[in-house]
Amino acid sequence: MGKLSRREFMSLGGATAVAGITASSSLLASSAFAAEPVKLGLLHSLTGTIAIAEAAMVDAEKLAIDQINASGGVMGRPIQAIIQDGASQPSVFAEKAALLLNEYKVPAIIGCYTSASRKAVEPVLNRKRGLLYYPTYFEGEEEDPNVIYTSQSANQSVVQAIDWLAKEKGKTFFLVGSDYVYPRTCNLIAKATLPKVKGRLVGEEYAPLGQTDFSAIINKIKAAKPDCIYSTVVGGSNVAFFKQLRASGLDGTKQVLLSTVVSENEIEGIGAQNAVGYYACMGYFESIPGAANQAFVKAFKAKYGQKRVIGDPMECAYNSVYLWKKGVEKAKSFDPQKVIVASRGLILEAPEGEVKVDEKNNYVWKKVRIGRARSDGQFDIVWQSPGLVEPEPFIKM
Repeated sequence: MGKLSRREFMSLGGATAVAGITASSSLLASSAFAAEPVKLGLLHSLTGTIAIAEAAMVDAEKLAIDQINASGGVMGRPIQAIIQDGASQPSVFAEKAALLLNEYKVPAIIGCYTSASRKAVEPVLNRKRGLLYYPTYFEGEEEDPNVIYTSQSANQSVVQAIDWLAKEKGKTFFLVGSDYVYPRTCNLIAKATLPKVKGRLVGEEYAPLGQTDFSAIINKIKAAKPDCIYSTVVGGSNVAFFKQLRASGLDGTKQVLLSTVVSENEIEGIGAQNAVGYYACMGYFESIPGAANQAFVKAFKAKYGQKRVIGDPMECAYNSVYLWKKGVEKAKSFDPQKVIVASRGLILEAPEGEVKVDEKNNYVWKKVRIGRARSDGQFDIVWQSPGLVEPEPFIKM
């Protein structure tokens, strides 16, 4: 890269964005890098209803970038983050993905949260033969050759959650979700799983993204009197949903509520007092014991503040940067297609424990955990799979 002029230095922006571009503070603090930076696209909702879940993922990705740059970069090149706001709108995600690939020519994008945003980006990737690391739990039922799915798929979340609930908490289920592809597909999988665990469906309802009045749905839940409520309500709607559940008396003492989309990060927005006693099924919780997670949590809080919390998508976003680095180094190339091939079989010692990219597809093997929300916004882990759970991109229903 050579010595930076003052103008070039200021254009990189330090820890703050300048025209959507950031650079690692370790890069700016040192002239040790002689090579040109390699750009990495970070594409998330920084505004809109999904920002409650998604904006913090950028912080985790930037932490990984800083750590990698401090240890020498990727193949001797520092990473320069190019950050774009998907604004909680699939059409904006597609537009910004095209910008990242066409104008900034990034070799990879880490981003998206909802399946709607991912599906909007995929045609852009396919036209440009780009690469997306998708760090959010999702319904599966696809296998795009240009996407590496770094979070849990449905058999590592929905199936495990329904099975655990039926064994431990009761046999009647009410399904409630936001009205888009992820909740509807997850509920199809949940309904297909119920007969296998001797469970019974007593209700199913959906709310538009961003809805804040859940009184009608809550009245239907109360009338159905389920043992278990399985929730795939996402984003800012959860603030209203959880508050109204508790105000109505559905506080988790009679009916158990489990979500596959509410992590510590969402609880920070919901308010811990509104979520205590409810359950979540995730691959990662901040409370996981072990040196690797303790080091991750310590580093994150040192950078962003001791009161910040870390949820599953944030950890998967952090992992994605490292998986891209390992893929590049194994391929000895930044070429997206070579990195995709090299990534199969990669093992990463992540904060959650070992994760492995499947040899046959772009999904990851990982442990599954169920936690119960505490009054401090953290989770007590009440169950975890004995080993890594193999991903199933397509579940027979």
